[in-house]
This record gives sequence, C-alpha cells and structure tokens, in this order.
Amino acid sequence: MHATGVDVEIWGVCGGSASGKSTLVQQLHGRLGANQAVTIAHDAYYRDLTHLSFAERCAINYDHPDSLETELLVEHLLRLRSGEPVAIPVYDYAIHNRAGHTRVIEPRPVILVDGILIFAVEELRDVFDRRIFLDVPDEIRLARRLVRDVEDRGRDPDEVRHNYASVVLPMHRQFVAPHRETAHWVIDHPDDRDSWLDVLTQSIRM
Repeated sequence: MHATGVDVEIWGVCGGSASGKSTLVQQLHGRLGANQAVTIAHDAYYRDLTHLSFAERCAINYDHPDSLETELLVEHLLRLRSGEPVAIPVYDYAIHNRAGHTRVIEPRPVILVDGILIFAVEELRDVFDRRIFLDVPDEIRLARRLVRDVEDRGRDPDEVRHNYASVVLPMHRQFVAPHRETAHWVIDHPDDRDSWLDVLTQSIRM
C-alpha cells in the first residue's frame, strides 16, 4: 500500500499491430471505471523527432524498440506505483512526432498499458504484474491496419501494404511474437472477446 492509499497493479496488453490491444484496454477500462483504472499507450512514448524533417521522420522504423523512449515509460510507471502523478507525452501520428503537450495521469488501482513492444524490453516487461498477449493471424491484422491507417490516419493503401510487408511483419516476428511465451494469458480467439473480458475483469477485481 502506497502513501496515497492506492495499491497499484500494472497490467500490460501486447500483440501485433492491429491485434485489438487498444480496444481490449478501453473495454477493460470501461468495465472497471475511471476511478479504478487508467490507460497508457506505449505509442505515446515515440521519441521526440523535432530535430528531423517530416520526410526523415516518415523514414523511421516505428516498429523497432529503439523508436520508443521506453526508459521514460518505465520511470512513469514506477512513479505511478509509488503514488505520484505523471505527465505523459501526447503523440500525433499525422506528423510522426510528439504533439508538444502532455497528459497528466493520476495513480489508480489498475494501470492498463498497451503496445506492440511492451514485452520486448526486459526493464519494461518486468514492471508488469500481469501480461496479456493477443495472438491474431497476420491476414486479419493487415486488413484491420488498412482500415485504420487509410480512414483514420490518411495513409495511402499501397503504402500501408508495402510498409506492412517490409517493416511491420519482420519486426513482429523478431520483437513481438517471441514474447507470446512471457504472457500470463494468451488470447488467440479474437471473436471470443466477451468471455475474455469477463475473465480478465474478474481477475483484476480479485
């Protein structure tokens, strides 16, 4: 129990790009309520690339662990666990850079963190009290990514497909998929989400 009276548990939700991590985290947050849980996306910690041109930022491999300031996320999670609020970065996908302002997060009993690479770095992986891995087939993830990147982020469909084949999939196989084995729970039936939500919510509340 910490000085704030909040006993904090940190849960990590990992999986490939467009595997449904953010959706699961938001659904868990909805069931637990804002007084009990808060969410943090590893994506918020993409490094500040203000010193690079837009073209140079577009060329960065954002699926490699080096693209993220993971050490800052670790620091923030440990501060939340000790009862301190933190100001996390806000990332703007349209400009491939941080937005220039922050979002204040207060400690809550449950911290829900999602990201494709949250289990790839040992120092971060060891922070999580519980680890969940979403194992979704490549073809389903590509179809979802096409919809998301074209409709929400204004990307060209051919560019999305090329990036997936040349960058996303190789990085997934190197840095994401192997950490399926480090998870406490593996969800490999994406259509059975409600049953998993019941199990995970009950486990968190216990």
